[in-house]
Order: sequence, then structure tokens, then C-alpha cells
Amino acid sequence: MLPRCAFSVCHVFVLVLCLSSAEDFDWTKNDHSSFYYGTFPAGFSWGAGSSAYQTEGAWDKDGKGLSIWDVFSHKKGKIQRNETGDSSCEGYHKVKDDVSLMKELKLNHYRFSISWPRLIPTGIKSDHINEKGIQYYDELINHLLENQITPIVTLYHWDLPQVLQEKYGGWQNISMVNHFNEYANLCFERFGNRVKYWITFNNPWSVAVEGYETGEHAPGLKLRGTGAYRAAHHIIKAHAKVWHSYDTQWRGKQKGLVGISLSGDWGEPVDISNQKDIEAAERYVQFYVGWFATPIFHGDYPQVMKDFIGRKSVQQGLGTSRLPSFSPQEKSYIKGTCDFLGIGHFTTRYITQKNNPSGRSSSSNYFTDRDLAELVDPRWPDPGSEWLYSVPWGFRRLLNFVKTQYGNPMVYVTENGVSEKMLCTELCDDWRIQYYKDYINEMMKAIKDGVNVKGYTAWSLLDKFEWDEGYSERFGLYYVDFRNKNKPRYPKASVQFYKRIISANGFPSQREVENWRRKAVETCSSSNQLLAAARRKSKEHAEMPKVWPVHDEV
Repeated sequence: MLPRCAFSVCHVFVLVLCLSSAEDFDWTKNDHSSFYYGTFPAGFSWGAGSSAYQTEGAWDKDGKGLSIWDVFSHKKGKIQRNETGDSSCEGYHKVKDDVSLMKELKLNHYRFSISWPRLIPTGIKSDHINEKGIQYYDELINHLLENQITPIVTLYHWDLPQVLQEKYGGWQNISMVNHFNEYANLCFERFGNRVKYWITFNNPWSVAVEGYETGEHAPGLKLRGTGAYRAAHHIIKAHAKVWHSYDTQWRGKQKGLVGISLSGDWGEPVDISNQKDIEAAERYVQFYVGWFATPIFHGDYPQVMKDFIGRKSVQQGLGTSRLPSFSPQEKSYIKGTCDFLGIGHFTTRYITQKNNPSGRSSSSNYFTDRDLAELVDPRWPDPGSEWLYSVPWGFRRLLNFVKTQYGNPMVYVTENGVSEKMLCTELCDDWRIQYYKDYINEMMKAIKDGVNVKGYTAWSLLDKFEWDEGYSERFGLYYVDFRNKNKPRYPKASVQFYKRIISANGFPSQREVENWRRKAVETCSSSNQLLAAARRKSKEHAEMPKVWPVHDEV
């Protein structure tokens, strides 16, 4: 038996460890400091991004198989105005054109995703490999490298092969882990000699919650209370398996890195002097980013998720928690499977405590499991998407949270940007310039705080298909004229502004930054004229329009 004093010392040491880990992130310190003029560290990487289904088009060309988004978008009523990604930006046919836009922007990297059914039409490698799909990505990667642009490749940006959904139930089924691993290994084999940055999954939160809980996204299932948790469980296992595959089979010769891209809004306590609000805000972030990051960095789900979902499951009369559990072997296998962490971030919410009823009669789901309410400040700018408010300081808070929770990992910002919700052809996107300026500056402050951010990806390079919103929202630096079958691109004012941030590697002085803005807005006026002229020309050559009944004005 240990001497009593020795036991006390151990006990105190454990207590200190618990306290220090709980106090890592200071919820009460929200620094809304003024704009910081300065530059980023040497070698900081600037990029822009896209994804396969949103930009490629060519949905049924050259042997590509169906994806769940091909099927979902063709169902009436699922997408605004029943639009689809069938042709989208025609990126499949415009590799050289788009790389020249990136070169004009002076990008260091380009983040894009590979379409799993374009390479393996059924999703099952032993069925068939589509060499024309391989050839397309070969061309894109080679063209990027010829122009000194680093490819950052996402393996899964939501377009699961439809056969896997029909045959197995998609991410509800554990068999996806092996199918995804075979697909990833095909990508490593064919492209890994040139691609050194791999992202397994983009925003698995959306895959799980919107694909299998709310049904807003493909495959459109509403398995409330269980679907999201089961999908996420299999996605985490699939990520870990791919990381281990790369680590054992490919890393030695290819010298690349494998990470994951997690999206997260920041949750700020409504009242930072109220402990309940602080706990609710932390719960919000843990149920968002922590759901995936905590297993990957620490081996298991956040304790608060296990506690809340477990308790509500018991109250519902269930024998086990609706949140699946990892075995001890799985925990050690998953822990540490991240060479870098991708962070996608767009907006912030105020969070307060709210008790949701739970019991045998209530139907708990992901949203009610959290016991919180989300609020917004009506003074926050709201330029486009109804969910996206401009709250730059939330970005710095999220990055600092990641630093303290996960041991300051290497971070690449994989998505950050703002939409506009307008159908008119306005290329002078002053609000986007403001958004990028403020958010990039908050990222610079986070780096000053010691956060290990290595690169930034503007979202997105082009206007594109915005999932259930169709083409009603535009995130692009470049405007795409979707009404023209050639899908021409036109630079918005934000192109010039972002290009100058890249060239200066930051914000050298107030006078210079104001000068950039003025020049950017001047150039977009001529782009507007070009677009208007092209529109007039296309109207002149258009076919005779359909005739509709005319209602006399009263």
C-alpha cells in the first residue's frame, strides 16, 4: 500500500491536470481589438477551393458513375428551382482556363475534390476502374504543378457512389470503411507521386446531420436521433483506416500528409459571466468540431456528448446510448490520425442554455440533445445566405479553441468566404472584400496568439452549385454566367483585393490596404460592362423564346 503522503501528492497532481485542461480556453476573454497591420509568416500558403460535384459538371460523361447528389438533385422539390449540378461550371472541360485564373490570382495552392464515382463508377474497386476519370485528374494535377500551384486534394466532398447507398445504406453501414479505403489507396497509387496534401473528408458534420438526420442533403434520409451519430461513427473509422494505410504503405516513398477538414461555426456565450451559458457554448462547439476532432486527437468522443446523449437515451427508455462507442482498440487506432487539421469556418452564433424535454414520449435528435439555443445579433452584417452572418472575431476564437483543445496542431484553413444572394450581375462585391479583409485579419491575430496556421483557402474560386440552394447563392471570387452554355468566368472586385493580400502576404499599412480597395472597385466596373455586353450578344443569338400569356396591367 502507498504511503498516505505519496497518495496525496498523486491525487493533487491529477487534480491539477484536470483543472489545467479545463481552463485552457478562456471563455471570458473576448478581445475585439482593432485592425492589425502586419504580414504573415514567410512561406504562408494562399489558395482557393472548389469541389467536384459543385463545379465539374459532366455528370454522366466518360464512364462516370452516379453519385448520391446526381440522384438527389434530380428528385423534384429537393433543390431550389429544381436545379442540378449536371453541367454546373463545366469545370471538367475547362481545366486550362481555370488554372490560368488561379495563376492570375497568384495562388500558392488549389484545393479540389476527386469524385469517387468518376474513378470507380460503382464505388467498389473490384468492379471497374474508370481510366478516363484518372486521366482527367492527372491532367488537372499536372497543369497545377506546371504553374507552381500545389494541389490539396479532398477524397470525399459528399458525392458517394449511388450504388453504395442503394446496396449498403451508405454511411449507415460499416462496410463503407473498406470501400473508402480501397478508393483512397487507388488515389494514393495513381496521384500520390505528385499530391502531398490529402484531406479524407470535407465537413463530415454536414454529411452526417444533413444527409442522415434532417434529410436536407443527399441521400436525404431522416433517421432522427440515430442516423447522424451512426454515419459519423463510420466516417471517423474510415478516416483512421485511410490515415493508417497511407502511413504504412505510402508515406515512406511519397512523403505526403493526410488530414481531415472539419467545419465549425463559433459559439459565443450570450452572457460570459453566466456559467450555464459558457457550458452551453462549449457544448455547441464540442457537438460541432469536437464530435470529430476529439476522437482523432484524443481517441474518444467529447465527454459532454457521451453524458448528454447517454442521459437522454436512458430517459427515452433505451438500453444503450444513441451515440455509438469505440472499443479500447479502436480508440488507440483512431487517436493521432491527423498530420494537419483543416478548418472550414464561415460564421458565429450566440449560445444560451435551453432545456429540451426528454423522456419516453419525446423524440430526441442531434439538435435537442445539446440543450441550447442559438441566437444572432441583428447588427451583424448578413450579405447572402440566411445562415451566414459576418462575425470576424469568432474566427480567432475558434482557432484559439482548436489550439488549446488539440495540442496546437498544424492547421490549414480549408474554407472561408461569403455568399451573395442576388440574381443580378453585380461584380463589385464590396461586402466580400470587407469579409475577407476582416476574417483574414482575425486569422493573423490568431497566429500572433500562437495558433499554428500554415495556409488559407478562400471559398470559393468560382460561383458554383450550392447544394440544396442550387445556383441562388454565389460564393465565388469569379462570377460564372450559368445562363451561357459556355459558362464564362468574370472577375469580381474581390479577385483584385485578394490578389494584393497574397502579393503582400498580409496587410502592410492602412493607406496601402485602402488603396487596394479603391483600385479593386475601379476594375470591376469594366468587368461589369464586359458581362453586360456578353449578355446582350447572347440574347441576340438566342433562340425564339417560349410565348407565355400576357396579363394586362391594371
